[in-house]
Amino acid sequence: MAFIKHSDQRIGIFIDIQNLYHSARNLYGARVNYSELIKNLTDGRKLIRAIAYVVSSDPQTGEELFFEALEKTGIELRSKEIQIFPDGTKKADWDVGMAVDAIRLADSLDVIILVTGDGDFLPLVHYLKWGFGKAVEVAAFSKTASGKLKEEADGFYDLEKMPRITFRSSRSKKPIPRNR
Repeated sequence: MAFIKHSDQRIGIFIDIQNLYHSARNLYGARVNYSELIKNLTDGRKLIRAIAYVVSSDPQTGEELFFEALEKTGIELRSKEIQIFPDGTKKADWDVGMAVDAIRLADSLDVIILVTGDGDFLPLVHYLKWGFGKAVEVAAFSKTASGKLKEEADGFYDLEKMPRITFRSSRSKKPIPRNR
């Protein structure tokens, strides 16, 4: 049975910024238009919360301007510092925090939209669907999204096919998807 959208649905959008940023950059040398993303995902439904999970690494890179731009689109930010280990390796992972927020807010939502292609979220999809009875949609670039995650979600949004979601990065020569 197909999942039916309707205007009374209360939705929450949980955005894995690192996953989205790196997918857009590596695939197309592009950036994501978060305002258009929210508009497309909401699709006439009631947006209750949109939360983005960001990692702060170096204020010199201009990331603060990016974070401010996200907030101006109405997206709440959850931020943490990047971890740098003695051997030089870096870790910037929000998977658990994103999962906890989705579970914590599930009672006030009808639909949870996970904006990530990370297959590590598959247990969360199952838990929200079967433990809470919620509809779970996933939005990601199809080329980098987990096949199982796309399969198990009630709906999948291929960001490569969404209008005006990506725009050219000034330094890129890679082809940008024809989603305009």
